[in-house]
Amino acid sequence: MADQNVINLNDRTGGSFNWRKYSKFGLFLIILITLLIFIFTNVFIVKQGEYKVIRQFGEVVRIVKEPGLNYKMPFIQSVTTLPKYQLTYDVTQAEINTKDKKRILIDNYAIWRIEDPKKMISNARTLEGAESRMEEFIYSVVRSELGQLDYDEIINDEKSSRGSLNDRVTEKVNELLAGGNYGVVVTDVRMKRTDLPAENEMSVFTRMISERESKAQEYLSMGDAEKNRVVAQTDREVQEIIAKATADAETIRGEGEGEAAKVYNQSFSKDPEFYTMFRTLESYKKTINGETVIVLPSDSPYARMLMGYTN
Repeated sequence: MADQNVINLNDRTGGSFNWRKYSKFGLFLIILITLLIFIFTNVFIVKQGEYKVIRQFGEVVRIVKEPGLNYKMPFIQSVTTLPKYQLTYDVTQAEINTKDKKRILIDNYAIWRIEDPKKMISNARTLEGAESRMEEFIYSVVRSELGQLDYDEIINDEKSSRGSLNDRVTEKVNELLAGGNYGVVVTDVRMKRTDLPAENEMSVFTRMISERESKAQEYLSMGDAEKNRVVAQTDREVQEIIAKATADAETIRGEGEGEAAKVYNQSFSKDPEFYTMFRTLESYKKTINGETVIVLPSDSPYARMLMGYTN
């Protein structure tokens, strides 16, 4: 009876459970996951076009420039990234004075890159710090260079020396950056735009309008002078042509009258009486009309001719 009241727990649970075996497996899995996390958090990849800066307690201990897989010391080292490719920086618009005392606003931009990350971090600290120093140098050099040029030389494309100016500015800015050991190099500095201060625009526009009107008046005066010269020359040539034609006409007329007189003389010399009568009749044409009153002696040849007496 006593044996029948004893309960066998092994029968109820289906056999014994090996807790130790599963505990070891779980511990191994936790250690593996921890190890993988540890590895992945301390291994980093350097991509093309970037620098990896390894710091230890805030100090730069190593800079990786070549692409590939790298590692850092756990817990005590950190990794930051800096760009290796060229960067564009839009320089703040600034006001300067030209050689002829004109105030203009200039707007530049710069193409630059990090050449020595360690020097850049040591002296400029950050990208923003490097851009700030670069902007100061660009403004200083541009102000100095443009201060030696007149306003027209800067804005007039035909007279402009911007090409050589950009090269000089780039060279001098790089000299200043190298002198400060900033570890950056400016590839190019370009002038995007030049404007007048707002308070000067109206006066400049007024002056430009006045200059254009003066130039237009000068062209009109030159045109009038040229027109008068051409008209005077043409009138003189016309007068010369008319005078020559008149002289030629008088010469021809004189020759014709002389030839006519010669012909008349030859013709009338053959019959003098007929010539006398002809001349008398010609005089009648000029002196007698419907209202003519002539008082002549009756024995006058002229009267006898009128009355029909030919003898």
